[in-house]
Amino acid sequence: MNIAFFIFIALIVLFGFYVVAIFNKLVALRNRYKNAFAQIEVQLKRRYDLIPNLVESAKAYMKHERETLEAVIAARNQAVDGLKAAAAAPGNVAAMNQLAGAEGLLGSALGKFNMVMEAYPDLKASQNMMQFSEELTSTENKVSFARQAFNDQAMQYNTYKQSFPQVVFAGMFGHTEDAALLEFKDSEVIQDAPKVSF
Repeated sequence: MNIAFFIFIALIVLFGFYVVAIFNKLVALRNRYKNAFAQIEVQLKRRYDLIPNLVESAKAYMKHERETLEAVIAARNQAVDGLKAAAAAPGNVAAMNQLAGAEGLLGSALGKFNMVMEAYPDLKASQNMMQFSEELTSTENKVSFARQAFNDQAMQYNTYKQSFPQVVFAGMFGHTEDAALLEFKDSEVIQDAPKVSF
């Protein structure tokens, strides 16, 4: 009878350790995707800081394009607000959708800016403009890599949380919602119209 009692106690202790291990892994995975979002936040802030400098450099050349410049700044400000909401709740579906929508608007505004900029060869040749464009492109690449890392971490968290037996305990430990992926619409590639000569 004593042996059965000790086996029963040992099984309860092992089960307790197993439940604690599930809890710890859920916490670790959630912290990883939150940290991965923090890397996106760093790169997006850098991008948002570059945009006003880009617009300011273009103002001297593009005096008649005030609407385009204002649209870029307005879209940038909306994206900053979207980032703040997403940073407050990384992985939240509504926050991720708000950020993705704001990024889509910003991408569209920057695309229009680039189209308008084509009409100003002096602006394109400006050293400041070339430097800001290069930094913006580099930052865009870093955002893409950081976003991929975040999505990988969020997917790993979701997969672990949804697997059995973790799914049984996840809700009890406060892990009720899946982490939403951050998906931006691909920027439209703006190309010059084909030139036809007769």
